[in-house]
Amino acid sequence: MAAEFGERAMVRGGEVIAFPLAARAGDVDRCARELDRIHGPAAVDYWKSECRKLAEQLSALGLRADDIRNEVLAFQAEVQIAIAERYQEPATRNRSDSRP
Repeated sequence: MAAEFGERAMVRGGEVIAFPLAARAGDVDRCARELDRIHGPAAVDYWKSECRKLAEQLSALGLRADDIRNEVLAFQAEVQIAIAERYQEPATRNRSDSRP
């Protein structure tokens, strides 16, 4: 039997299964927008704060340190992808349009 705890975790036989941080599209987009807006030490402080906050949430759910680290790293990768995608040209552009 499984019991749900909000949107973040489910317990099955004593095991905590957290909702993957990388799949939190709203958090990924929010962080990507903010990191695109700020730079330098302010960006570093913001990023460290966000990652610590996420790690604390997972720790409160009972995840092991290795699992927390993996989740935060996956989240970081998704944010970096989201930042890069903000600067990509639309895929619908036809290359022949740029020829003289």
